[in-house]
Amino acid sequence: MSLLANGVAPSAPAFAGFDRIDWAAPWLAPCAERGARWQRVAIERPEAYLAALQQDAAAAGHRTGRGEALTFIAQADLPLGSAYEAHIAATGRVPTRENLHDFFNALMWFTYPRVKATLNARQARIIARDGVSARRGAERDALTLFDENAALFVVADAELRDALTGFDWRRLFVTDRTAWGQRCAVRLFGHALQEKLIAPYKGCTAHAWIVDAPEAYFSWTAARQTEWLDATVADALAEAPLSSRMFAPLPVLGVPGWWPANAEPAFYDDERVFRRGRRVDRQSRAC
Repeated sequence: MSLLANGVAPSAPAFAGFDRIDWAAPWLAPCAERGARWQRVAIERPEAYLAALQQDAAAAGHRTGRGEALTFIAQADLPLGSAYEAHIAATGRVPTRENLHDFFNALMWFTYPRVKATLNARQARIIARDGVSARRGAERDALTLFDENAALFVVADAELRDALTGFDWRRLFVTDRTAWGQRCAVRLFGHALQEKLIAPYKGCTAHAWIVDAPEAYFSWTAARQTEWLDATVADALAEAPLSSRMFAPLPVLGVPGWWPANAEPAFYDDERVFRRGRRVDRQSRAC
C-alpha cells in the first residue's frame, strides 16, 4: 500500500467496486431490489447517493438503538471524538462513506432493522458504561463479529444443526444436500462478509449464528421469512450473554446452489477450507 508524504494511506476512490456487485448472487437476494437502485444512483448520480439513503430512511420509519429516527450522514459529519455506535444510538444518524462496506451496512439497516437496532443499543450501553478503549471486551467483540461477519443458519432439524457445529461437512453439504431450502438455509447479515463476496473465494468463512425455526418457515414467502428472522434474532440478541464461542464457522461458498463448483462432492474435500475443529458451545444458540 502506498502512503502519502504525511504517512497516511490514500483513501479509495468514491464508490470503487460498485460496478462489480452481482445482484444475481443468491446471497444478495433479500436486499437486491433496494440495493440495485442505490447502486444505480451511486454510479450515475453520485452526488445524490446520500439523499437517496436519507429518503428511504424517512419513508421506512426505522429506529436506532435508543429509538431515534434512522437517517444517514456523511462520515465527515461525525463529530470529532464521538464513538460511532454511541453517536448512532443518540442521534439516529449513521455516518456513511462512499464505499462498499458502508453500502452493505446501510442495506442491513433496511433488511433487518430490528437486529441492527438491537446491536446498536447493546454497543451504546457498553460504551456508556465502559467508555472506548483499545480492548473491546468479549461482549463487544461478539457484537462486532455479528455485525461484520454473521450469517444466519436457519434450521428445523437438530441433526443438521449438529452437523454444522460438529464440522460434519459431508453430512451437511453432501449427504443431506436435499435438505437445503426444506429444513435449513443461510441468510447473510454481516456487511463486511457481503463486501468480501464481491470477489468470491472458496475460503470465505462466516460466523454462523444458529436460528432454530419451525418447519413451516421454509414454506413462507421470502418477505415473511425476513420479517420473522428480524424479530426472532433481535429478541434473542437483546439480553443474551454473548461470546465468540456462540458462532460456528461456515464456509459460505459451500452452501448448495451458491457456487457452481460445489455441485461436485469433491469440492468439500479441501480441508484447508472445510476444516476439522472444535465444537461450538452446545449451550449457546440464537433462538
